[in-house]
Amino acid sequence: MFKVYPGQRTGGIEADMMAANELNAHAFLQSSSKGLCQNLVVLVGGFETKTGEQWLAFRSDGKYSAADYAKLTSEKISKNHSAGESSWNRFETEQILKRRRYFVIKLFQGAMSGLAYMHDHDRLHQSLGPSSVILNTIVEKDAAYLVPRLRDLSFSVDISFQNLEEDPGTFSEGLWRRAAAAGAFTPMEKRAFGIADDVYEAGLLLAYLAFVTFCEANVMDSLSLQRLLESTFRLDLQATREYCLADDRLLEAVKFLDLGEGAGWELLQVEIVFKVYRLSITPQILAIYVHMYFVRSAHLSVCVLLEKVDVVCLFVHHLPQKVGPSS
Repeated sequence: MFKVYPGQRTGGIEADMMAANELNAHAFLQSSSKGLCQNLVVLVGGFETKTGEQWLAFRSDGKYSAADYAKLTSEKISKNHSAGESSWNRFETEQILKRRRYFVIKLFQGAMSGLAYMHDHDRLHQSLGPSSVILNTIVEKDAAYLVPRLRDLSFSVDISFQNLEEDPGTFSEGLWRRAAAAGAFTPMEKRAFGIADDVYEAGLLLAYLAFVTFCEANVMDSLSLQRLLESTFRLDLQATREYCLADDRLLEAVKFLDLGEGAGWELLQVEIVFKVYRLSITPQILAIYVHMYFVRSAHLSVCVLLEKVDVVCLFVHHLPQKVGPSS
């Protein structure tokens, strides 16, 4: 699989810088002593043409993105509704929904594992979204074999303390301006702000997967969803849930986030609250919450969480009132 950046004559020097940044980010992450991360795409090489185009070659691990999967699924729902095709077999309908829920949960868990790996290696993604998650399958029955992988690291930012003190880099200027406006000035504060910024984007990804994948086509898109959360309800998830419950078109998305006694809403709370309060969230803490969401939503045994409960409790007091079906 190839990704091409236009030459300077067409794309300007920025295109060359983006290509170099993506190549360097992958080279650094793939040189880790911990080995390759299965949730990041693998760079196998790169070259420049005579016309100045920069080509990056990646291992072919899938041609569809999470955005493609959500779009195709929502279109399928719309097609079935418009044709009046509703299964008389309620068990079959429920099985389809269970498979879809499991697929989306595993998709999100894989994407977050890749993001946690990047943060653990002092790298921000900074362009996380449904189009930046590549899938090796979009067949829901094959969820057991699903391996989501993050791509598009052209805006990745080095947040090692040495780099934060010396050279912030061209592509991070906007991030650090926002950090300064939020009161983050020291390297540690800027690092925490950057990670929280990525985690917030992960929250928007989860919301997108819920409100696009489980609803009919064109009912919700990423911009409308972000506007709903940020502008209309100002990140008040309780109000957002009540609004969505009143719209039958959004009901399946609410049911999905309600799984595990509102585990989806809880995870959204965690990802949003760290952004709002600029708290320092480590890859380990993020992994714990994602794992808790995966376990509770899939109705698996929660015993595996007992050894991590103390760590989770350290952060619970930062959370707003619980959102979910019982609230």
